[in-house]
Amino acid sequence: MTFDGAEPRFAVLAGASGLVGSHCLRLFLESVDYRQVIALVRRPLGIQHPKLRQIEVDFQHLPVLPEYSGADVFCALGTTMRQAGSREAFRKVDFDAGLAYATATAQAGARQFLLVSSIGASAHSSTFYLQVKGELEDAVQSLPFRSIHIFRPGFLVGDRSPDRPVERIGITVAKALDFAFIGKFKKYSAVEADDLAAAMHAAARNAEAGVHFYEYEQILSSVKR
Repeated sequence: MTFDGAEPRFAVLAGASGLVGSHCLRLFLESVDYRQVIALVRRPLGIQHPKLRQIEVDFQHLPVLPEYSGADVFCALGTTMRQAGSREAFRKVDFDAGLAYATATAQAGARQFLLVSSIGASAHSSTFYLQVKGELEDAVQSLPFRSIHIFRPGFLVGDRSPDRPVERIGITVAKALDFAFIGKFKKYSAVEADDLAAAMHAAARNAEAGVHFYEYEQILSSVKR
């Protein structure tokens, strides 16, 4: 089943329980652009909606996904070194799971892939976190999607779990220092999670062919269109 830009399509989302993914899920369910939103989850989200279909999966062993041909695929998978506990565990989430998801949906004929990465991502970075992010960006670009959209936010701002006090402190500091990011440093400014979700939705709607990167200014300009 293939969809063109004139009719509602499918959205496939991984990471729907996270900060950015939860905003994406809400936005896609409200959007007339999508007739159905398929959330691939490790465990049920605990919400119901007539447009929502939840599929519990192991991201290391994803099933064949033939019914998602022509879909818009969104990847908001991710963890932190602190949550993961080790480099190996971090890589399993931020690279292995992300690449398995991208590969499975590409093989299913998805038309475009939209990835949440990070400012500074590079396979050649001396920082392990940014190196892994960069390696996933490179790997995704080798897959046969019509369009690839890679979003590189700085610090993400939004409601986080109360049991993550370090990140909540980081949000406060990021907001306080936002004025200092000017000129070439503007790309490091904090990005609201709902703005990032809106920018991803806008990019998917435009469906411009090729590979596209979005940093702070591009993310905000996408929201303001």
